[in-house]
Amino acid sequence: MTGRRSLRAAAAVLLVAAGLTACGTAPDPAGSVPAPRPVVLAEIAHDPSAFTQGLELDGGILYEGTGLEGRSQLRELDPATGTLRRSVPLPSGYFGEGITVVGDRIWQLTWRDGVALEWDRASLRLLREVPMDGEGWGLCGLDNRLVRSDGTSTLRFHDPATFAETGSVEVTLDGDPVPDLNELECVGGRGAAAGGAGGVGTAQVWANVWQTDRLVRIDPDTGRVTAVVDASGLLTPQQSAGADVLNGIAHVRDDEYLLTGKLWPVMFRVRLPT
Repeated sequence: MTGRRSLRAAAAVLLVAAGLTACGTAPDPAGSVPAPRPVVLAEIAHDPSAFTQGLELDGGILYEGTGLEGRSQLRELDPATGTLRRSVPLPSGYFGEGITVVGDRIWQLTWRDGVALEWDRASLRLLREVPMDGEGWGLCGLDNRLVRSDGTSTLRFHDPATFAETGSVEVTLDGDPVPDLNELECVGGRGAAAGGAGGVGTAQVWANVWQTDRLVRIDPDTGRVTAVVDASGLLTPQQSAGADVLNGIAHVRDDEYLLTGKLWPVMFRVRLPT
């Protein structure tokens, strides 16, 4: 979310970062949370003009939500090649944010416009705009509920049919709040609302931490961070020219994910801890 939000210190995550080695796995200073690095399996092309805010793979289709006023879109991509299949602009100059698939619908957040957008998945036709309190950053579906981040250390839960807010949980690492939670990916659980790829039984939420190269894995019931991943160094110096922050997680299967970022020219298929 660069260029439009003041940087708040992500103290808990930076403490973990200080304890990471350049490769392999190292514990955080308290020794309670594993901190592995992703294993890169493949590189896939990504549109370097896409200001990625949300990424989700469902039914063999990769969906992407992009941001910036006047440039925000909902996109459908080929997950194997990154090729854009089709896209639609957001209405009213909305600043697009996270997305998630719920059956035959797609929910998409807006940043500070105070609405969530519901799209028809087959036609990419906008069905309705639903009022939303607070900012929208990341969104995913898990256990018949939607999970939303708003740039704080709080995850908010919503009804997947009405988008009514139903609860929240504070995200902590060794008891300290983890702020700046951004793009989300929900995995596992019982009957996940998004109907995504299987292979992970325990419900978990992955989150980008804004303005860092860190991913955190969260227990959605307790808010406790159960893993921290250092995803720095994925881009080469040539690839990083003009690129913005890491932002975009999509579960592929088992322990495999797609990672990308705002204005990145590439996506990475990686292995993350289960």
